[in-house]
Amino acid sequence: MNRLQANICLLCVTLCWSAEIILFACIPAGVPAFATTCATTFAGSALLAVSFRRRVAAALRSGGWKFPASALLLAALSTSYNTLFLVGVKSFDVASGAFTFCMTVVVLPVVLLSLRRRVAPATWISVVLVLAGICLALGPALRRTHLPGLAIMAVGCLLRAVQIVLLADLVKKHDPIAVAVLVQGFSSVLALGGWAIQDPRLFAGLPVSRALVAAWALYAYFVVAFAQCLNVFAMRRVTAANATVVYSVEIVFSLLWGVFLPEGIVERVVLTPAVAIGALLVVAGSVAEIADFRGLRRAAEGGAP
Repeated sequence: MNRLQANICLLCVTLCWSAEIILFACIPAGVPAFATTCATTFAGSALLAVSFRRRVAAALRSGGWKFPASALLLAALSTSYNTLFLVGVKSFDVASGAFTFCMTVVVLPVVLLSLRRRVAPATWISVVLVLAGICLALGPALRRTHLPGLAIMAVGCLLRAVQIVLLADLVKKHDPIAVAVLVQGFSSVLALGGWAIQDPRLFAGLPVSRALVAAWALYAYFVVAFAQCLNVFAMRRVTAANATVVYSVEIVFSLLWGVFLPEGIVERVVLTPAVAIGALLVVAGSVAEIADFRGLRRAAEGGAP
């Protein structure tokens, strides 16, 4: 897999992740965020573990105790930011909630600098473009009542940025499938603990319905199992900054769902000029990060007479 193919895979990942906004709308309001995280990550990791049990066993034998310990740390970060996102996104409409996810791109360079890692000039350009898009789209819609939700999403984005950097390091050292299985498996255990503290009744306290089961099943397969497989393989060929910027394109897919899908499936999005231009700036930021302008220039110079 080369860099271009890896970025195409990451775009497929963002397409799957963008379906979260539809699936969340199908989950009854009384279902705790921990319950959704627990059930979906367990089912997703179980699907992968059964399909790739030999690879997972081999990776555990060769990786030593540091491998599962690193996966546990990533699982703790993943469970934390997923839960924060589930809570924080309830404060916004579809368009505003989608733009708050993009804040991870803005936070990531700060995380990289704190770890004493270089941030490429293209990444800074991408950050400026994405930040401009977020401010343009969110500015008119923000109210004082949104501030708590915005703070929750900001903390979630910080944890997600750290998790992306550490995940990019881990998949380059160990089998990507084993990484996905362990991280999601540990996430389900950690979410179960949080769920038990919040509601000791666990599954007995859930408003079980066909809509809930269907939403969880689709989430577990497409968002957890399938998307994570593509994600971990692609991240072996790209940097954490590259991956995070491509993830921001998720907002474009989410907005398209909100514009074109019927109101009974998802909350409709009013595509205002500010939202449309903000989404275009996010796309421009992604292009600035992943496009090989130097390679194009060399090709043009080499092809010149």
